[in-house]
Amino acid sequence: MSSASATAQVKIQLQTKSPELQIPKEIGPILVRTGFKRLQLSQLVNTLLENGENHIPLQFLINGQYLKTTIDDFLTQNGISAETTLSVEYVKALIPPQTIASYEHDDWVSSVDVFSSPQQSRILSGSFDGLIRVWGMSSDLLATGTGHSSAVKSAKFISPTQVVSSSGDRTLRLWKYEDSDIGTASLTPTLELYGHNASVDNVAVHAPSSRMLSASADHTVGIWSTRKSDAPAAQEELIPVSNKRRKITPTAKPTATRGPLTLMSGHASQVAEVCFDETYATIAYSVSWDHTLKTWDLATSKCVDTRTTPQSLWSVCHLPEKSLVAAGTALKHITLIDPRVSAQTVSAMTLRGHTNAIVSMARDPNSSHQILSGSYDGTCRIWDLRSVRNDASERIGESVFIIERDAVRQAKKLGTRREDIGGVKVFGVAWDAEVGMVSGAEDKRVQIDRQT
Repeated sequence: MSSASATAQVKIQLQTKSPELQIPKEIGPILVRTGFKRLQLSQLVNTLLENGENHIPLQFLINGQYLKTTIDDFLTQNGISAETTLSVEYVKALIPPQTIASYEHDDWVSSVDVFSSPQQSRILSGSFDGLIRVWGMSSDLLATGTGHSSAVKSAKFISPTQVVSSSGDRTLRLWKYEDSDIGTASLTPTLELYGHNASVDNVAVHAPSSRMLSASADHTVGIWSTRKSDAPAAQEELIPVSNKRRKITPTAKPTATRGPLTLMSGHASQVAEVCFDETYATIAYSVSWDHTLKTWDLATSKCVDTRTTPQSLWSVCHLPEKSLVAAGTALKHITLIDPRVSAQTVSAMTLRGHTNAIVSMARDPNSSHQILSGSYDGTCRIWDLRSVRNDASERIGESVFIIERDAVRQAKKLGTRREDIGGVKVFGVAWDAEVGMVSGAEDKRVQIDRQT
């Protein structure tokens, strides 16, 4: 810290959106040293709150960005005059997540999802062994769904009683889920969906409209109905011979088959992931190995916008409050894209920190600022879009927390080499307000982390 910044002062106006953290209204602008950092500002606010020894860790935002340096450095980096009265927002400091549970599988865990309610929470997992599983919160396996003939690539809850899965066997399958009061449950196949000519690597659901979207290695995006009565018949040539034989076997109880409402073409390579617009259910976004993010009008089944990036895109997540779409890339970073036609640039911000491809993302259910990512580097990262720095040519976001696999942490404690514990690539993540951050990985485990 220079001698000038140690003595220079600036006026700040403290404010917060948290009612329990409000300082007395009569306190106006306060003169503080520009050499102050987060710690000194936190001490100041706690003194004004008369918290005594019950110190509350706080973080501070200026112009929507976290203060990570001295006030003086922040002013210099952002071209703000020290003569300005700064509006400084304070919030409770983010809490590092802790691993609270880990559920073991027989094979790699490709996908995870959560359904929670005040009464109970359930975790859904899809695995490379071709099975889907439903778990309770005490690591108890409640139900197993058998039917796919290849690895399950994606699995989602549609409702508390309905599940969808997609697989390398080119199908989507709907399941009826029934809970029991005695600690067991069941997954019963109700519908087999045929239409794709290659692996179905991702599925997205919008329960209110009874619609599902699929992303396939055949370069198409599928639109499907969750209701058998609304779905057209499947093309006969796509139904395996074994299924047709079951239909003519008197003792068999075949699962009904249906086809897609439509398949949307436009991508030039494998479609990695797809999601609904969380504000307008007739809009969807897909990302592909062909380097593009496409916006689809589901009412017309037409692509209405294409954004091209320099790298393959492997995951996608809509951030409605920010009017942005997050796209995870094969080149280790997340690009935040403004999909609106009026946007002048493709990338609004870049999130850097992972050391391998980002293959899954989920947004914080309690905040419009945070997202969770899972990567082939074996970690999950939490990002806060207010934790940024301005580079010469772009805005760079930095992760606020890194979540390692529990096996990696245990290996470090025991002095075991990383290469001796096997693969830990993360394949799928979900973020639920009640359960926390859930991830599935190459270590054959579902891991639950929570900010407690």
